[in-house]
Amino acid sequence: MSVLTPSAAASGRPKNFHMHNNDTSLSTGKFPPWLAVLAGLTAMGALAIDMYLPSFTAIARDLDVGTNLIQLTLAAFLVGLAVGQMFYGPLSDRFGRKPPLFFGIALYFASSLLCIFAQNIETLIVLRLFQGLGGSAGMVIPRAMVRDRMGAEGSAKAFSMLMLVFGLAPILAPFIGGLMLVFASWRGIFVVLTIFGLLCFLGTRRFLTETVDASQAEPLHIGRTLRQYWGLLRHKQFMSYVLCGGLVQAGMFAYIAGGPFVVIELHGIKPQYFGFVFASNAIGLIAASQVNARLVVKRSAERVLGKVLWVPAGLSLFVLLMVLAGLESLPLLLIGFFGFLTAYGFTGPNATAIALKHQGRQAGTAAALMGTLQFGMGVLSGVVMSVWHDGTALPLVAVMAICGVAAFLLYHLVAKHEGAVPVVAQQ
Repeated sequence: MSVLTPSAAASGRPKNFHMHNNDTSLSTGKFPPWLAVLAGLTAMGALAIDMYLPSFTAIARDLDVGTNLIQLTLAAFLVGLAVGQMFYGPLSDRFGRKPPLFFGIALYFASSLLCIFAQNIETLIVLRLFQGLGGSAGMVIPRAMVRDRMGAEGSAKAFSMLMLVFGLAPILAPFIGGLMLVFASWRGIFVVLTIFGLLCFLGTRRFLTETVDASQAEPLHIGRTLRQYWGLLRHKQFMSYVLCGGLVQAGMFAYIAGGPFVVIELHGIKPQYFGFVFASNAIGLIAASQVNARLVVKRSAERVLGKVLWVPAGLSLFVLLMVLAGLESLPLLLIGFFGFLTAYGFTGPNATAIALKHQGRQAGTAAALMGTLQFGMGVLSGVVMSVWHDGTALPLVAVMAICGVAAFLLYHLVAKHEGAVPVVAQQ
């Protein structure tokens, strides 16, 4: 329940400031409006990627360029998505969560609107870069706001509920994008994204309350910000959980990059049926995240994380050994993919909640560094898949196995043995 405590009022905090530590509004299992808005914000980036993929050929034909240049528009968006996070975190710690969030949503909205009228590839590339810079606010600030409102187990439950949207986006977005191409041109996709940005803006204004008292924050200083980032990079407890979650996510990115080739080209599943394979894995991820939301109420997020990490490690290693032994089969691969992605429904929310648990006033900065590092690891795994491509399933299963085993070892050898006292650069 949102309340302004007497001590908060006496301290001169702004009227729209509401601290929600240990919020119990998720105890009923319902999806409260504030969390629904945060879920929409986290989907801004995913929708702008997945909804856009079916339109590559149409855009190339309309702008009279090769598809390789259209891929640059996607690369520009990903660069904006990765780089922007590093700025929104410190800004949200200094000025509160909502002002930088409003700026990011407005930038996303304006860029999406201008993309509708882009007449050449150069303009579209620049606009996609700015769209990514705006959308990155939705990757950082919602994490920090959840951490502001809740403890570790409450955060893990909230992140699990956000995972519902994370899993649904890659299922629904390509379908919506393809539907727009039937009834309109590729520009209709950006009409949808523009409307979505407007809805996010209105939802943020209506349902989100400020969770940081900006009047009590330290003045923004580049030296202090850099020292905070350096302190976080040196903090073993924080970094071990960030990398643990990021490694499993990187394995998922490898599947997204290499799965279509392995399933369609190597094992003969028709392209029109691949969507069912992709959807089944996404459903597994969604189901696991919702089970996790209930599980962390009875067991700690760290305990659940430790119990589940053997699944992506053991299963992916087993599949790799079978492939190396020449015993590769489609059912084996599908079971391995499903198990790995389903496990991410547990590991992602819990690793995020534990990493941010003790970050206090620098939660925004910590969430920004986490997002940039984890997203960068995911992109790197996709690059490795492209470079290592040898016409077999080996690169994919090997990368997934390396990520799964590394996450398991990192947790058991480093993360659970580290203290919880954060390294904060205040000077």
